Amino acid sequence: MTDLHLAVALDGAGWHPAAWRSADARPRELFTAGYWTGLLAEAERGLLDFATIDDALTIQSADHFAPDARTDQVRGRLDALLVAARVAPGSAHIGVVPTVTTTHTEPFHTSKNIATLDYVSSGRAGVQFRTGGLGRKAALFGRRDLPQLSLELLETPEIQRFVAERFDEAADYIDVVRRLWDSWEDDAEIRDAATDRFVDREKLHHIDFAGRWFSVRGPSITPRPPQGQPVVSVLAHATVPYRLAARQADVVFVTPHDEAGARQILDEVRAEVAAAGRDGELQVFADLVVFLDPGAGEAAARKERLDALDGAPLFSDARILAGTAETLADQIEQLHRLGYDGVRLRPGALPHDLTAIADLLVPQLQRRGLFRTEYTASTLRGHLGLTRPASRYQAA
Repeated sequence: MTDLHLAVALDGAGWHPAAWRSADARPRELFTAGYWTGLLAEAERGLLDFATIDDALTIQSADHFAPDARTDQVRGRLDALLVAARVAPGSAHIGVVPTVTTTHTEPFHTSKNIATLDYVSSGRAGVQFRTGGLGRKAALFGRRDLPQLSLELLETPEIQRFVAERFDEAADYIDVVRRLWDSWEDDAEIRDAATDRFVDREKLHHIDFAGRWFSVRGPSITPRPPQGQPVVSVLAHATVPYRLAARQADVVFVTPHDEAGARQILDEVRAEVAAAGRDGELQVFADLVVFLDPGAGEAAARKERLDALDGAPLFSDARILAGTAETLADQIEQLHRLGYDGVRLRPGALPHDLTAIADLLVPQLQRRGLFRTEYTASTLRGHLGLTRPASRYQAA
């Protein structure tokens, strides 16, 4: 059983807010290409399927609904898509998956950006789509008015409808992006100097998408990506985003906290996939925040030191594990046997926990026969066992 997939989620100095204060952290390098190139190389050394690069349209805050005044946590970030385009050519095998927010960006721009990333990475591009419905994000763009959210308002019918609309908008957004990737047939470029023909115009197609939020004629200005369709992923915590993943994604990241929750989430996601008529076409990854050391006490003590520096225990939407590679491998094996296709690990502190993934966890999974011992595919779709789809506009 070697079809387990393993990914890593990269964000700043790590997923713990105080990670930048770790002894081996490199906070002065966070905004350098070398820092991100090194992280991707470390993930590739561990033979991971792909690395996601986190991003958002507002500055980080300890308050999910408003900016804060803290100065003891990392603030500021580089654009994930531009980082991916910079570091991908320096790697050879690993997939590169930047985060893109759908609510305040245009699908036409995103389609050509990710298609370009697929070219510069030789077919190893993906994208994680995220909605951005907070009012403070809208204020940065000034193009639309959105309500200010709070924890108390989240369960009101008005906000629930608003949230559902943002995910419906995201579904249309991704549909437009996918159609634009298909708008050039694979052999549209001829490049025949003898006949003075570089492109066959009959193999470029208008997508003529008209919906509630977008009206896009197409075609793209970028030829069809090497993978045909770069890998689309979303993070989901509830029914509405599960439905988005079922409709439009290749990979969904979910956040189970125990075995019962893992079963319940998987059943609900599979039901949504079946309802969308795509049974078996969506891979489900469980997200885990990890602190790894040779000794369980060592990992727990390191996390506790970071908690003390931050002034509170780490809170996360995903399950937090601080321990040994053996213990983490047990949890991953259990998830895989339940039916999860893979796991995305969020390193608590970088580079410490990413190095531990490569040096401690991956060998443990290999010894159990769960994970590859070498790369055998050249594209991200290949790593994940996904076929390369034909363009929907290609003549039979």
